[in-house]
Amino acid sequence: MALRLGDVLLLKGALGAGKSTLARAVIRTLADDAGLEVPSPTFTLVQAYDTRVPIRHFDLYRLSSPDELEELGLEEALQDAATLVEWPERAEGRFPAGAMTVELTHTGTRREATITGVGPTFDRIKRSLAIRKMLADAGWGGARRTHLTGDASARTYETASLPGEPTRIIMNSPRLVLGPPVRDGRPYAIIAHTAQTVAAFAGVGGALRANGVTVPEIYAADIENGLLLIEHLGAEAFLERGEPVAERYAAAAELLAFMHGKSWPDEMPVAEAARHVLPPFDRDAMMIEVDLLVDWYVPYVSGHAAAQSLRQEFSRRWNDALNRMEETETSILLRDYHSPNLIWRHDKAGFDRLGVIDFQDAMRGPTAYDVASLAMDARVTIPPEIEASTISAYCDAREKSGSFDRPVFDLAYATMAAQRNSKILGIFVRLDRRDGKPQYLKLLRRIRDYLRRALAHPDLAALRELYIAEGFIDA
Repeated sequence: MALRLGDVLLLKGALGAGKSTLARAVIRTLADDAGLEVPSPTFTLVQAYDTRVPIRHFDLYRLSSPDELEELGLEEALQDAATLVEWPERAEGRFPAGAMTVELTHTGTRREATITGVGPTFDRIKRSLAIRKMLADAGWGGARRTHLTGDASARTYETASLPGEPTRIIMNSPRLVLGPPVRDGRPYAIIAHTAQTVAAFAGVGGALRANGVTVPEIYAADIENGLLLIEHLGAEAFLERGEPVAERYAAAAELLAFMHGKSWPDEMPVAEAARHVLPPFDRDAMMIEVDLLVDWYVPYVSGHAAAQSLRQEFSRRWNDALNRMEETETSILLRDYHSPNLIWRHDKAGFDRLGVIDFQDAMRGPTAYDVASLAMDARVTIPPEIEASTISAYCDAREKSGSFDRPVFDLAYATMAAQRNSKILGIFVRLDRRDGKPQYLKLLRRIRDYLRRALAHPDLAALRELYIAEGFIDA
C-alpha cells in the first residue's frame, strides 16, 4: 500500500530467508492477482511488471560486476518504477540514499522483517503499519486491504474487507505541511484556513450526520496519525457514464438548501473532549486563493511572473467585487461540493440518496459558494442548461422554506463562482508545475468557460474587462 514510483526496497537475508517469496507477494498484491506468475529473476537478473505501481524486480546474486547495472536499466527503473532488489550488497552502494532495507531473519520458528531507512518512503511504510495497528485494535486485523484512490491532496484511500462484513474505507490523511510564510509571516494554509488534521473531518462529519446529512460513520480513528476507518457509502458514481444528470444535480442542490436552512455551531466535538472550530471564509482567505491565478496561471500562459502593476489592479478590482458581498447570507460551506465527492445511492430515498464524502475543509461563508462548486463542477463540463436548472432547484427550495433574496444570491453566486474558478486555474497549473500532475492541465479550458459565464453578471463588469484584457477569458 505504501509503494510509489521511485521507491527502492533492498531485500536482504541469507539463502532461503524468504526474499523471493516477499518480492512475489508484493508484485501479486500490486497486480491484484494472487495467481500471477512471478518467476525468480536469478538468471535474467531483472523482470518488469506493469502493475498499479510499475515494478522492476532485480536479483543480483549472479551479477558479475556493479557496472552491469547500467545495462540492466537500473537508472531508468529508479525513475519509472518501484524497484525490488535481492542481494543488493553485490551492487556496491549504487542505490539512492532514500532506499529502504528489508532484512529477513529466522528467529526460532519466527521470521522477522526489519525495515530501516529514512525519508518519504520510510514514513509511508510507518503509516501503513500504523493502519495495520488501527485495524487490529478495531477487530479488523485480518482485513484485506486494497488501494482505492488518491486525490489532489496528500490523502490516500484503501478498502478494508472482511468475510461477512460490509466493506469499509481507510482514510490515510497525513498532517498538513504548512509550508513557508507567503504573506504577513503566515503560510498559505493558515491564511486559507485549510484543514490540518483529520480532526476536521471527524468534527464536521459528526455535525452533518447529526443534522440529517448522509456522511460516512467513523468506526475507528487514530487522530494523531491522521487515520480513519469509515463507512463505505457505496460505489455508484454521481455522474452517469461520466456525464452530468440534471435530476441528480437538482437533488444535490436541494440538499444544499436543506443544509443552509439549518443553524450550525462554530465548535464541533471530535473525540476525547477535543473540538474542531469551524473557520470563517473571510476576506484574507478569499484573496489568497484568488491570487493563485496570478501566482501560477499568469506565468504559465505568459512565460514570466505577473507584473506588480497587474497584481495591484487585480487585487483592487477583486476587493471592490467582494465589498458588494458584505451583507450576503452565510452558513456552512463544504468547499468541494461537486461530483467526485458525492455518491449517488439510487436504492435510497430523500436526501439519503446522496452520500457526501469530502468536507474536512468546511468553513462558514457565503452559501452561494457551494452552489457554484456544484453547478460549475470542475471535474465535468456542466452545460448552461444544467447549471441553470441546478441553481433554480436550490433557489426554489430556499424560497419555499422562508425569506430568500434572489438578486442578492445571484450576485453572490457569480462572485463566488468567479473566485473559485480563478483559484482553480492557479491550482491546476500548480499541480502540474510543482507536483508533477500534468493531467489537470486538460481541464483548464473548462474552467475558463466557467469564468466567462460567472463574469457575465453586470456587477462584475470591471473584473470581466480585466480578465479579457489579460487573456484569462475570451471576450
